[in-house]
Amino acid sequence: MPVTTTYWAEHAWLGSHVEPGVAIDADPADGRIAAVRTEVTAPPPGAVTLRGLTLPGLANAHSHAFHRALRGAVQIGSGTFWTWRDTMYGVADKLTPDRYFALARATYAEMALAGVTCVGEFHYLHHAPGGTPYDDPNAMGEALLAAAAEAGIRITLLDTAYLSAGFGEPPNRHQLRFSDGSADAWAERADALKGCGHARIGAAVHSVRAVPAAQLATVAAWAADRDAPLHVHLSEQTAENDACRAAHGVTPTRLLADHGVLGPRTTAVHATHLTDEDIALLGGSSTGTCMCPTTERDLADGIGPAAALQRAGSPLSLGSDSHAVIDLLEEARAMELDERLRTRTRGHWTAAALLRAATADGHAALGWSDAGRIEPGALADLTTVALDSVRTAGPHPRLGAETAVFAATNADVRHTVVGGRHVVRDGVHQLVEDVAGALADSIAALRS
Repeated sequence: MPVTTTYWAEHAWLGSHVEPGVAIDADPADGRIAAVRTEVTAPPPGAVTLRGLTLPGLANAHSHAFHRALRGAVQIGSGTFWTWRDTMYGVADKLTPDRYFALARATYAEMALAGVTCVGEFHYLHHAPGGTPYDDPNAMGEALLAAAAEAGIRITLLDTAYLSAGFGEPPNRHQLRFSDGSADAWAERADALKGCGHARIGAAVHSVRAVPAAQLATVAAWAADRDAPLHVHLSEQTAENDACRAAHGVTPTRLLADHGVLGPRTTAVHATHLTDEDIALLGGSSTGTCMCPTTERDLADGIGPAAALQRAGSPLSLGSDSHAVIDLLEEARAMELDERLRTRTRGHWTAAALLRAATADGHAALGWSDAGRIEPGALADLTTVALDSVRTAGPHPRLGAETAVFAATNADVRHTVVGGRHVVRDGVHQLVEDVAGALADSIAALRS
């Protein structure tokens, strides 16, 4: 019989407060938390000690794994989102299933080192260059599922419909490998994808630019039939809003609402440039919003109305998107600090609220409502942040949540546990021997 693993957290954030001395029993049979015991002043015999502040595992709700190859390379000179996109296409053109597996495995291992236990992969790189399907039409998606397994984290593969270059425009030569030709063909290919223990399958509308209005309902129905999460890039750029109004006479948010895309299983990514009506539509339908502040500032997108969206009823989650950095603590901090810059006032979210966006609400957006909490029955996914580094030393441990959000970085992640399995121990990945080397090698392969 498998033996229960006990983790002893020196301090643990239990959703509302920091508790000292918490024993967390993980059942290896199902990877869930069997018991949580407080007032345990010393590690029980045989327990694994987690020094620092233990949080529920972090959920990275929006990722494009291959964008990790762009880090540094897109920081030369100036430009816009649209010029950055041309560089991104160049990287995409060079990916094969094997190369994508290697890059994603290394990228997901970097996420594990940063305390991420689950990633939402917004996946639209489906076919070979020119649009010819691989012998296995889902070879690229399967590479991502395998990469997450080897890196030791969970994944929701958000298989993405991407059918056009713009309103009424066919895919350009780069985008041909993204397109299935029609939403019906996309659905037929996506049907062959299967979830497993570490993986769940969801859907995505790339954007209102990339899926014709008449085909939006097909994608939404596919997700609804499977009770699967549905994500969509929304109003990241004002040019998209202008083009949508010119083509349809409404904003992208209204177009999505009119075609049945919004709702509690749906998450809008970015939602940067919204009208008051847009905010009311998203909040009133309980559509979630995934903010990606480090990418939004890197691409000069703007600051999205996160606080107004949450007040309207939209749950917030966080993502590292293009992976300018992979640091969910920085994403949480940036959401608050960006709002301070816009409003010139402080304290829009408590540290606890920001941690919920990075944990429970992020997991819920990815279809893992059984994760993101330290309580019996939840998945045994944990992240431990050091409280004795040069960034975090000093504050009283009861202020651990504030310290984690407003001072710590990914470098302070000491342990990552997924399903009761110790994936990162004392800052060292236990499954991928040399994460930095794997990143360097996989990115160098794309330059050859």
